[in-house]
Amino acid sequence: MKITIHATISADKKKVWEYYTNPAHIVHWNFASDDWCCPHAENDMRVGGTYTARMEARDQSFGFDFEATYDEIVVGEKFTYTMDDGRVVDISFEDVDGKTRVTIIFDAETENSEEMQRNGWQSILNNFTSYVETH
Repeated sequence: MKITIHATISADKKKVWEYYTNPAHIVHWNFASDDWCCPHAENDMRVGGTYTARMEARDQSFGFDFEATYDEIVVGEKFTYTMDDGRVVDISFEDVDGKTRVTIIFDAETENSEEMQRNGWQSILNNFTSYVETH
């Protein structure tokens, strides 16, 4: 099953792409709630390159490394990567009247409900939106 989320961000596509793909920015928005953080991220953005982000509770009681390998990249427009568990994620950036619509389509996993997965990924995207619009 594929799940789709999206957000329309009050910023141009160039800025949105930069903030979404640059590790210097990723560490400031890549978490779903304020009790989590992303202390480290690396992004080798080329086909076959890897994306890694450390996600952990601020109290350090739990954490994990999110890892994926890039399958396709159209700079400034879209990219696709495959997570370590084989699930695929497609992310696109579309200009909409001077704003940018980010759409993420990802393969669901079987451990958590569709609603929980949708809400978690959407919370991260909402956090990203807030970060871009205030920086």
